[in-house]
Amino acid sequence: MHTLPREGLVREGRRSDEGVAPFHGGIKAREAEWPRLPCAHSGVAVSGLPFRRHLLSTHLAPRSVDAVSATDLHTFGYTQQLARRVGSYASFAAGFSFVSILTTVFQLFGLGYSFGGTAFFWTWPAVFAGQLLVALCFAELAARYPLSGAIFQWSRRLGGSVLGWFAGWTMIVAQIITVAAAAIALQVVLPAAWSGFQVIGTDPSVFTADGAANAVLLGCLLLVATTTLNAVSVRITAIVNSVGVTCELIGVALLVVLLLGHAERGPSVVLHHTNLNATTGYVVPLLISSLMAAYVLVGFDSAGELAEETHKPRATTPRTILRAVVASGIGGAFLLLAALMASPSLSVDDLGLGGLPYVLTSQLGTFWGKVLLVDVALAVCVCTLAIQTAAARMIFSMSRDDVLPFSAALRTISPRTGTPVLATIVPGIGAALCLLVNVKNAGLFLGLCSVCIMLMYIAYLAVTGAMLVRRLRGTLETGGTDEDGKPLFSMGPKVGLVVNVLAVAYGVFMAINLGLPRAEVYDPAGDGWYLHYLPLLTLAVTFGGGAIAYAVKRVDYHASVAVPFAQLEGEGA
Repeated sequence: MHTLPREGLVREGRRSDEGVAPFHGGIKAREAEWPRLPCAHSGVAVSGLPFRRHLLSTHLAPRSVDAVSATDLHTFGYTQQLARRVGSYASFAAGFSFVSILTTVFQLFGLGYSFGGTAFFWTWPAVFAGQLLVALCFAELAARYPLSGAIFQWSRRLGGSVLGWFAGWTMIVAQIITVAAAAIALQVVLPAAWSGFQVIGTDPSVFTADGAANAVLLGCLLLVATTTLNAVSVRITAIVNSVGVTCELIGVALLVVLLLGHAERGPSVVLHHTNLNATTGYVVPLLISSLMAAYVLVGFDSAGELAEETHKPRATTPRTILRAVVASGIGGAFLLLAALMASPSLSVDDLGLGGLPYVLTSQLGTFWGKVLLVDVALAVCVCTLAIQTAAARMIFSMSRDDVLPFSAALRTISPRTGTPVLATIVPGIGAALCLLVNVKNAGLFLGLCSVCIMLMYIAYLAVTGAMLVRRLRGTLETGGTDEDGKPLFSMGPKVGLVVNVLAVAYGVFMAINLGLPRAEVYDPAGDGWYLHYLPLLTLAVTFGGGAIAYAVKRVDYHASVAVPFAQLEGEGA
């Protein structure tokens, strides 16, 4: 039997006459578009995505549903290795906690306000609208490719193995840096809640030597906790995530109500352009201030990262992706508005430097201020946990296709915990190394926070761009039903094309905006040219290192995605 190239099937958009049988241990990935395969659980034949038109009845018990989901996963060439213990709310929590508006708005409110003044509020709905377009595209793909390592899997199946590899590699680098960026946010809230958390020195500002060193300490302690929890149990991680997200949602609502109760001015404050004038200009400061919203509103695709651990993923994941971005967008808008209305002062020296902690401590007093700071600290912990979970699943998914160096070890699932232990440890160690940069140069770390979002936008573009090409060629798969027997989520051909075009245009614009080597963003203190050009240097290092890793694993990778049917049939016997 001749070799069946997976990528050729994807590009042609047709079902092959060849099939790929089960294989040993879920090590090698196979094409989704296969003929009918025997179900390992029931002996019933099911057809491979996207040609399947039905999955199961809504009357089946949860275990039966999971059995069919495992068979569905089997049609992609993978066996069920991760435990399916994630429900609808936990799936939503995975996406919402990655975004974590309490964590990131607290962290970067001052950045947005310092450049855009009160008018920076309008950058939030603009970025929200753009990311909603991206989320709609992702929701369609999540229904058709319910696989861990979503960005890698989607881009590879839409645009080929090379594009998929670089999208996945870029996403891993971005996620590891983002884990570090989330962990360091503890320094923003814990010393403000209790001075005892300032273990090193006396100055809690992350931009001072004392604050930077203490941030590394707190961040590394948090990474030890999140790495341990992620490695120990999927179920416990999901519960912690869900509880944390519930507390964050309550905290956001309570914070908005309390701030509005202490309003110093009306909502018309967002119609003014405080701190902007003809001298500063309007367009460039607002473009820079939009980086705050761009940094916050990412990661909603994390619900897709847990697809292989989610009950009824085709039905659940598209909805939870959209719910995560919508809840974050609406909640963040109210939070920004309430903060601008309640701030005692609108000067850059006060609100720009103090950010949301300044508003809380000034208006809500000691008790409520500290209660909400504790809630923010919990949100920071859960956010770090969620990002690390997503990074671990991306590493596991790519290693399962023999893509990364040391893939055999990285794809191993612990029989005791049911988690990819080494794939969980790697982003924890990588994030800790990123934190160590903050010891001597806080400016460099702030720059890394910005470039990690640039990398994430590029990875998103690999998906939406490849999806647009498939739409224009008429080879994008449509139709099919989910586990409830309902049609898979779809925007329809006309609306889908418009949304996809706008999503790509938005992604290109924001990737350029994030990557422009601006001294104001990357080197405000004038510490060196390497900081000024950090985004370009980061791209060079990321893709240069990626090219080397790809060259090392290229043969194994392509052998993994194009394997003779007879060989696999023997492996699965």
